[in-house]
Amino acid sequence: MSQREIRLRSGREGGGVGYNRSPVNLVKAIVLRLFFGLVSLVFITFVVFIADELAPGDAATVLAGEKASLQAQEALREKLGLNRPWTIRYVEFLGNAAKGDFGTSYYGTKEPVSDIVKRNLPTTVKVALCAILLAAAIGILLGTLAAVFQNRGPDRAVLTLSTLGVTVPNFVLAPLLVYIFVLQLDRLPLTWETPLRAPEYYYLILPVILLSLRPMAMLTRLTRASMIDTFQQEFIRTAIAKGVPRLRLIFRHALRNAILPVITAIGTSFGFLLTGSFVVERFFILPGIGREAIEAIQQGNMPVIQATVLITGAFFIVVNLVVDLLLPMLDPRIREAQI
Repeated sequence: MSQREIRLRSGREGGGVGYNRSPVNLVKAIVLRLFFGLVSLVFITFVVFIADELAPGDAATVLAGEKASLQAQEALREKLGLNRPWTIRYVEFLGNAAKGDFGTSYYGTKEPVSDIVKRNLPTTVKVALCAILLAAAIGILLGTLAAVFQNRGPDRAVLTLSTLGVTVPNFVLAPLLVYIFVLQLDRLPLTWETPLRAPEYYYLILPVILLSLRPMAMLTRLTRASMIDTFQQEFIRTAIAKGVPRLRLIFRHALRNAILPVITAIGTSFGFLLTGSFVVERFFILPGIGREAIEAIQQGNMPVIQATVLITGAFFIVVNLVVDLLLPMLDPRIREAQI
């Protein structure tokens, strides 16, 4: 037996001794991930700021109005500090963003962008979280079922459904779901209402189902492939030879080892759901940052665009960091490699 196998076995049988043996190295790995996450977030702020700089016009042009004279625009540009070097303004923008200050909206009530975010962010997070939980639960279950009945009827049915889930776009599924559940069955509301005439979850059922279908199909196919590969491993054949019960073999031995790439995909999918919810929120008129972002893009409302891009980017980075930190806790082999 190699030294690596001995270390891995001692880590498993000794209650994580291999994990605790070099805590300093593990902390360094965690700090390094946090550092790269912070660098990624700073890079996003730079891209957002430069996009505003390269866009035609500026805040003074928008706020002064189309009929304002050049002298009025220059005076407003001087008042807003837009005539300063872009490097100074970027540092100022970075400091304000770190404090949650994204300026004031150019249109409507011209309220602080931070208030818009606080009011709309909970709905977006709620929809994305419910969608990824639904996608993960059903996707892992269907993928396991397909792997157990590989090349048989259930497997073919699951593969057909997952293929449809990957290939059919949301803008096709949305009208179909509305036609069935709203127009024909009359069971669910079409769009968000103020005030709500039913419990909130009634208004979120269709958006959550619509958002979950694509990641559900992807997780189903990934779980199936990972489970089939795990079933071919030596330790599974050994467990079968020892007479391990079938359900215990599937869920405790096979699924436990096959779930790691699925967890990584769940984290990535959740990040994409935050941005994928933009179109869904617009379609169902949900009060989320996705709808606000699309309206801001149509209006050229740059402070709102910057805030929504930064927040969704931050969520994407944080979720992936959580997945990176979670995987070593689930698999001793990853902990050993990091140490």
